[in-house]
Amino acid sequence: MKNLPACLTVAALCAGCATTMPAAPSAVALLAPTAGNTAKGQVTFARKGDKVVVTARVSGLAPGPHGFHVHEKGACSAADGTSAGGHFNPFGKAHGDPSAPDHHGGDMPMLVADASGNALLTAELDVITVGSGAADIVGRSVIVHRDADDFTTQPTGNSGARVACGVIRQA
Repeated sequence: MKNLPACLTVAALCAGCATTMPAAPSAVALLAPTAGNTAKGQVTFARKGDKVVVTARVSGLAPGPHGFHVHEKGACSAADGTSAGGHFNPFGKAHGDPSAPDHHGGDMPMLVADASGNALLTAELDVITVGSGAADIVGRSVIVHRDADDFTTQPTGNSGARVACGVIRQA
């Protein structure tokens, strides 16, 4: 019983530490349609160990698969989304499937829209980072393309026009 006050003090200090520890870096992109399109949504990026979990919710798409990439510039001012530049490629790799060992940092799994035009995606990526390093995506943009990504054609996967764009901002 004599040590109870000391134990309570230590427990309170430890609890205080647990609540003041910084959260893992995260970022968000709010997608807006490019001219003549209706696609919109939100993409979040959260660090999980040495990976980044990307979660996307997009509506207003044509049913089927759509190319989905991080692009090099954080700009969506052009009506067609071209202000976002090309795919983010910090390590000079060829474009490819994000499940393969070598691919652009900006290569992500395809979005697949249902019959109502809604797409949901959750994936873990191992090339990009949030908030630091050469592969940091904060300040870049996310593009949703009109067509499927063939993961082969260089340098973009033949994904067609850009139907939505959003700048990635630290959350």
